[in-house]
Amino acid sequence: MSAPTSAPAPTVPVRPVGLGRVLRSEWIKLWSLRSTYWTIALTLLAMLMLALLMAFAAGAVASEGSFAPDEVGLDGLTVLGTAYGMAQLVIAVLGVLVVTGEYSTGMIRSSLTAVPTRLPVLAAKAVLVAAVSFVVGVVGIALAYVLTMPMLADAGGAADLGDPDTLRMFWGTGLYLAAVGLFGLAIGTLVRHSAGAIAVVVGILLILPTVLQLAMNGLDWLRDIYPYLPTTAGDRIITAGGPDEAMTGMPGMPELLDPWVGYGVFLAYVAVALLAAAVLLRRRDA
Repeated sequence: MSAPTSAPAPTVPVRPVGLGRVLRSEWIKLWSLRSTYWTIALTLLAMLMLALLMAFAAGAVASEGSFAPDEVGLDGLTVLGTAYGMAQLVIAVLGVLVVTGEYSTGMIRSSLTAVPTRLPVLAAKAVLVAAVSFVVGVVGIALAYVLTMPMLADAGGAADLGDPDTLRMFWGTGLYLAAVGLFGLAIGTLVRHSAGAIAVVVGILLILPTVLQLAMNGLDWLRDIYPYLPTTAGDRIITAGGPDEAMTGMPGMPELLDPWVGYGVFLAYVAVALLAAAVLLRRRDA
């Protein structure tokens, strides 16, 4: 009597983990976090509040009649150009938390185990952070334009949508915030701790330019490097022709870069930070 033969074990198809599947996974993780919704809401709120505050100031100056709004730098373009100020901080925090949140919970181990090459995880996070930041920036500046338009009727009117500077500001706000989000992601990957990474990002993006402005008197080398600081160069795509342009004419202030040149310099900083993050992500333990 022959021994019974066992049925062959069912085969389970194994598919390689491609970037598309990693993107889908990161998309689910991003929108499953409550902090994502809070960050986006705070970004839009910050953009609207700053724009409304500047529009109110422009209307007040126009109602007094002592000065024309454009004489004190409160035209429609300048009002929109202030909207990104606090939003960049919130977007930078979003970029940091996208990666440091996983380190704090230990989920990063599961992510890197599922994707042993590791770099697709960072690439997927970068794509999502850049896309979300860009859309939020453009939507925020569009809402700021619509809400401030009635308030600027007596202050020279809203910014002209047919003006190339206005169009550059609309798209440039999204591009600048996308770069800020990527910079936050890179620093978060390098530091791997939320509080520490946020402190580094805030120091580089917001505090460093202020410190150099205060310290550059009499120091030519500080004046020479000031236009090449990350935010000083990067936000030229938004503020060229606005308040930064007026600041250039102040005593002791250096000449700032052209809009797209400045943005290119900022992207170089982002690329270097992301490259360093990619190298360390491959080399360090999770």
